Amino acid sequence: MEFSNEIIGLFMIGAMLFAIFIGFPISFTLIFLGVVFGAWGFGVKLTIFLMTLQFYNSMMEQTLAAVPLFVFMGFMMEQAGLMERLFAAIQMMLARMKGSLYVAVLFVSVVFGAATGIVGASVTILGIMAAKTMNRSGYDVRLAAGTITAGGTLGILIPPSIMLVVMGPVLEIPVTDLFAAAIIPGVMMAALYLIYAVGRCWINPKLGPPLPEELIEPDKSKIAWELLWGFVPPTILIAFALGSILFGLATPTEGAGMGAFGSILLAMGYRKFTLKGFYDALIKTLEISVLILFLVAASNFFGAVFSRLGTPTMITELLLNLDVSASVVVILILALVFVLGWPLEWVPIVLIILPILAPVLLELQVDMLWFAILVAVCLQTAWLSPPVALSAYFLKGVVPEWDLKDIYLGMMQFMVIQLVGLGMVFAFPAIATWLPVYLYGGG
Repeated sequence: MEFSNEIIGLFMIGAMLFAIFIGFPISFTLIFLGVVFGAWGFGVKLTIFLMTLQFYNSMMEQTLAAVPLFVFMGFMMEQAGLMERLFAAIQMMLARMKGSLYVAVLFVSVVFGAATGIVGASVTILGIMAAKTMNRSGYDVRLAAGTITAGGTLGILIPPSIMLVVMGPVLEIPVTDLFAAAIIPGVMMAALYLIYAVGRCWINPKLGPPLPEELIEPDKSKIAWELLWGFVPPTILIAFALGSILFGLATPTEGAGMGAFGSILLAMGYRKFTLKGFYDALIKTLEISVLILFLVAASNFFGAVFSRLGTPTMITELLLNLDVSASVVVILILALVFVLGWPLEWVPIVLIILPILAPVLLELQVDMLWFAILVAVCLQTAWLSPPVALSAYFLKGVVPEWDLKDIYLGMMQFMVIQLVGLGMVFAFPAIATWLPVYLYGGG
């Protein structure tokens, strides 16, 4: 039975989703399917040529060199103990305030989110730092778990986010524009979490009572000193790395290099630098970078074969023939991204699903910068939504005494807040697009 190339492409997508859902390694699955379906559709010779071309192009993409550098920066800052120091300082400063630990968690989340875009690392470290004190202070487990997991997900939105670095070349948007566009939505999401957590504590102080007297530091100068050394150095480092990129003084790769070198200096300054720790950070960086960059190359090859089969054009024409508005198409795509975000990490969604759907959006003249930020907020939401919700397992791993049901119920409260934030960005695109237009004039 003969099939058209477009139908072969549909079989290819079906096989890819099936293989990923049953647990095959994504990168090797994409390469295997690209070779098999490419050979079926247009012959072995052209398929091998496409593979060579796409792998070479991926390796020559200079922006992606920023990925390992930003990952390394995050691991070194984690090793230096900066987040623990900052958390302790804010905890001491706001000790007599209701819900003070929620404020401390969210404040540290924003700073740590800017230092590393790795959600698992953020949730784990926040859980280790905050959970014990929250338990001793009689904090509500559900609200505490929700605050920690929601704060941890800020890392994939707040720049310099690794996801945004990868998304830039995929959607053909400058990474600098994406960084600028993500700042206001990222801070807005943190503010919404803060208003919710602290607001509930003011209504019901039992959810987050002031800290016990034995945990309150009476020496104001010691609090000021801790805050100075916990907040100023990492903020200066992030401002230099991110600021140099945003203001056009450095490329994303150069800015990431400055951040990576600065994180080593900070670890030395805090006397936490060890050769073993340095080696561990390099190995962890290598593991994560290889995972992401090999997947970039594999998905580029898969996408090239899929495009050559003509299926994206067919899908574009199908959606355009539905005669629905651009807003409806964007909502449908976000719903798909949200559902796929349950079983999948952001990497395959950004690298495989978005390139398939991008032609439709371009045809409908959707602002791709606005759309990219909507996807980022949507994927952040998916981290907190059952049935998978990986953030819950990261937190349960470091705070085993908290019941998984309570963690889930806490996360779902914040998932609703994230949907409110997503709705705000959807209804008011200027939340995402104003800053890039202001800085670069074109957005």
